Amino acid sequence: MIPISSGVRVWIATGHTDMRRGMNSLALLVQEAFTRDPHGGDLYVFRGRSGKLIKILWHDGLGMSLYAKRLERGRFLWPSPADGVMTITPAQLGYLLEGIDWRMPQHTWRPQAAG
Repeated sequence: MIPISSGVRVWIATGHTDMRRGMNSLALLVQEAFTRDPHGGDLYVFRGRSGKLIKILWHDGLGMSLYAKRLERGRFLWPSPADGVMTITPAQLGYLLEGIDWRMPQHTWRPQAAG
């Protein structure tokens, strides 16, 4: 898990992002499209077109990290593209990563067994 310190903001890129992008091109997207500093310590969350994969870009002061998570079932709940870039709380990010509706926390699906 990403250790989120106080004062760190979590930015969501609404709409969908090409998930073939790596950390360098996502950092460039943050810099050019969001006019934010990708090395500032904030977290930037991107979702693919299918809604099953998200990537989180984060610079911890020492280096850039790229965290990816794919849901086996269901989709990550995402704001509409009309909302533009928006921020959520670290607690809401925790719900999002668990596949829970971060706007109204409750489990959407939980696997019963592996495999």
